[in-house]
Amino acid sequence: MNQPDDYPFTRYLAAKKSVDGRALNLHVWGKLAEFLSQTPSNHTLRILEIGAGIGTMIERLLERNLLRRAEYCALDNKPENLTVAHQRLQNWGRRHNAEVESQPNAIHIEGHQFNLLALFELADVHQFIHRSGASGYDLLIAHAFLDLVDIPSTLPGLLSLLQPEGAFYFSLNFDGLTLLEPVIDPPLDDLVQNLYHQSMDTRLIDGKLSGDSRTGRHLITHLKNAGAEILAAGASDWVVHPQMGHYPDDEAFFLHFIIHTIDQTLRGHPALEQGAFADWVAERHAQVERGELVYIAHQLDFFGRKIA
Repeated sequence: MNQPDDYPFTRYLAAKKSVDGRALNLHVWGKLAEFLSQTPSNHTLRILEIGAGIGTMIERLLERNLLRRAEYCALDNKPENLTVAHQRLQNWGRRHNAEVESQPNAIHIEGHQFNLLALFELADVHQFIHRSGASGYDLLIAHAFLDLVDIPSTLPGLLSLLQPEGAFYFSLNFDGLTLLEPVIDPPLDDLVQNLYHQSMDTRLIDGKLSGDSRTGRHLITHLKNAGAEILAAGASDWVVHPQMGHYPDDEAFFLHFIIHTIDQTLRGHPALEQGAFADWVAERHAQVERGELVYIAHQLDFFGRKIA
């Protein structure tokens, strides 16, 4: 594909569904599947996903027959994400010959083996944590989200939303490695990677630190300190590479979006010679168009339970 003229975030979230699907750690996913399969058939499982985006995790759980009877609260702070999530789930239900009942902020989908009520909640995660009555969930999901917040100040509040012995599934937590191949200019490649990671460590939202380029490894200690037990952990690296000169699905757009994000983050950075950086960005986009770019990002998945 040619380099895009614009970069809708909802398209990026859709494009990365196939990338995420390959990356998710099978051992950790298996523990999640085991937990869901052990839920009594007459019990309505209450699930909360923070940073739910356009609903791809809900689709994935449905497609793998893991949501038998559930009330699923999809929380996001971007209304356009939830609008797309609502439409995608409506379309998913119809494609699978399910009964679909749609409301402005909810959708009920019932099939032969599942009964799902999805609730779309527009709110900031911190606002939601402190909202009266926002608690008692059986399962908390955070997918490609926790590396965007300050874990020490956020995690205790998140776990407080779970009922005693409630479970959590925290997937695709970035852990400090970004690789782009083939190499263009080794010193410049290394500098761009280092500065990009530093931007995650110094990111401020509303004047507060909001991110960590080594969230994955740090979560092990943070979870223990917050009163949680890790029952499974493993790597979930993004690996995107061309196949016979082409990328599957919409993964070329996914790669263009990653390069665009690096460009927007580091443009004007005093440590970079801007002419050389602009050439670097242009060549990375060109590598995608030629079907040459390989992209790897190291991440970690966790499944566990609240013990305190």
